[in-house]
Amino acid sequence: MLKGHTSEVFVCAWNPSSKNILGTGSKDTVVNIWRLHEPSFNDPAPTSDPPLTFTHRVDADQGDLTSLDWSPDGKLLAAGSYDTYLRICDSSGQLYFAESMQKGPVFATKFSPSGQYVLTASIDGSVCAWDVPKKTLYKQYRHHERCCLDIEWLSNDIFVSCGVDSKIHVVRLDTDSPIETLSGHSDEVNQIKCNSRRTLLASCSDDGTVRIWEVGDVKLGRASNNEAVTLAGHSSTVNSITWCPWDQTSDYDLLATSSLDGTSRLWNSSTGECLRVFSDHAASIYTIAFSPDSRLFATAGADGYLRVYDVKSREVKWSWRATTERTAIFEIDWQQSENLSRIALGLETGLVGVVDVSQIPALRTQ
Repeated sequence: MLKGHTSEVFVCAWNPSSKNILGTGSKDTVVNIWRLHEPSFNDPAPTSDPPLTFTHRVDADQGDLTSLDWSPDGKLLAAGSYDTYLRICDSSGQLYFAESMQKGPVFATKFSPSGQYVLTASIDGSVCAWDVPKKTLYKQYRHHERCCLDIEWLSNDIFVSCGVDSKIHVVRLDTDSPIETLSGHSDEVNQIKCNSRRTLLASCSDDGTVRIWEVGDVKLGRASNNEAVTLAGHSSTVNSITWCPWDQTSDYDLLATSSLDGTSRLWNSSTGECLRVFSDHAASIYTIAFSPDSRLFATAGADGYLRVYDVKSREVKWSWRATTERTAIFEIDWQQSENLSRIALGLETGLVGVVDVSQIPALRTQ
């Protein structure tokens, strides 16, 4: 366990280029950047130097960190907050840029694939595109009638946004109006994610469904097929989705979903078939992640359990509980590099958990 926050840890993100650097953000307005030690035979438990701390001074009620995203080169970390600000710091915790153009909490931040731009999605319904090298606003987009909940990049100049109005807009950076609107959900769209090839977009909603949209043609300037594959089966809000890293041996992309109904599911995204329902949690599931090698996936949530499943056998392989009080696990992020495989956890207790998967016999490669 890593100690450095004084309240709930809501978000965590591994650096994409430096395997031992982890960013975490919490309700106490603090972003911590941890530099973990290389695991040793004598002391396999994950340890870290004292974190580099980046603190933004705001009213306590407005300080909650909502999102973290590293630039593709791992040099910058973007943080969204309830105080309406986008803040970007470098990997040493020094402020690079801070600005606010939105009139409500920032719910999502996302760097473009090239790292030139970062998007912020706000409760005021707008999306801002920020030019990172110039440290300035590039453009603000007001396409949603109400709160914008998530954003995703299709390419370096096309992004997608979703919101409370049930709409999904496809937007080119240099245009004022969406180039396409994807309609089908009947309630709030909570999250959107592209597969690794950025040809399919998954969306999940309060209406209890997930939809799969073909978006490959949009990147080429052609109209997409607006008819989605619908994944139905959850009995409550679907709040988290994640794609399995591309498996060249499969003829379809595998998608995992989790819900406030306490279940997670694996789906064939081409046919909409539910491959397995997992009902091991006793309360809502908040977060879900695949291992980068596609072998395992993990779920965590309100009951304080982290559960790890085998993708092929579709059976639970290992479980761990955070604590008996203030149990929730808000977010997990899975990192794999060379001989390292680690899961970071943001905990309600204010601690940051790091699970070294290679030290768990049940999870080792057979």
